[in-house]
Amino acid sequence: MARLYDSRKRILVTGGAGFLGSHLIDRLLDQGHEVLCADNLFTGTKRNIDHLHDNPRFEFMRHDITFPLYVEVDEIYNLACPASPVHYQHDPVATTKTSVHGAINVLGLAKRLGAKVFQASTSEVYGDPHVHPQPEEYWGNVNPIGTRSCYDEGKRCAETLFFDYHRQHDLKIKVARIFNTYGPRMHHADGRVVSNFIVQALLGEPITIYGDGSQTRSFCYVDDLVEGFIRLMNTGDDVTGPINLGNPGEFTIKELAEKVIAMTDSGSKLEFLDLPSDDPKQRKPVIEKAKEKLGWEPKVPLDEGLEKTIAYFRERLPELTV
Repeated sequence: MARLYDSRKRILVTGGAGFLGSHLIDRLLDQGHEVLCADNLFTGTKRNIDHLHDNPRFEFMRHDITFPLYVEVDEIYNLACPASPVHYQHDPVATTKTSVHGAINVLGLAKRLGAKVFQASTSEVYGDPHVHPQPEEYWGNVNPIGTRSCYDEGKRCAETLFFDYHRQHDLKIKVARIFNTYGPRMHHADGRVVSNFIVQALLGEPITIYGDGSQTRSFCYVDDLVEGFIRLMNTGDDVTGPINLGNPGEFTIKELAEKVIAMTDSGSKLEFLDLPSDDPKQRKPVIEKAKEKLGWEPKVPLDEGLEKTIAYFRERLPELTV
């Protein structure tokens, strides 16, 4: 028992009631740690963490990370921020505040505690890339005044803050750039293609494709991504990132739509709409650093991950049609 307590950590997960955060918390609790979940429930939901409330090592705090947080923890995973265009464009000023003020607050907390701190960054820092696939060395092609800028530039600024705290205060940081991720507990109305297509297919509605469907994405199943998070957090202090975490398997949006229709046995038809402003045409990670530094690469094939995600939405279908 002494060994368990020696290895047990108290870990803060901001945005812990969200899609990624809730899966991460499940893994951390399975490893025997204590977890404090902080979330303002803007896009997160208590449904994602309801199954944890009887766990004595889990604690939930409703808190907006744009305000300072005074807690005692050993490690911090900063996942707090709306991550889909529908949500982050709803209140773009709040989105930027969450990325920038939120980063300042978790970094200040980590500095006071001497805690290791993880930043969930994004492939959106590459913008609509001129380099394909995208390595970590690529500085990106981001429109600083576009409708997606609140998220793209907010995350870029957060990375700047993390590395400045690392250089100036010798803070132990880990920065992951997350590529498109999917799985159970995605928000059904977040506007992301996997959840959109599955819900539309299950309801027999037209599958809405923006543009001609030739733009590409690389889809990583949530369990694979969480494994990458934990491996990155557990690396030595010399590994800071940024490190791409995503699946290099590349599919067009049209291919994904056709796959979802087939897997749901849906009668849905494809409907093509205008492409949104600054929507990236290509997105695929170079993951050589993740392989080398973390011994990590995705394991779950797209069909297997989609089956689990479709099953999740199929179970929730009655409440989605109310």
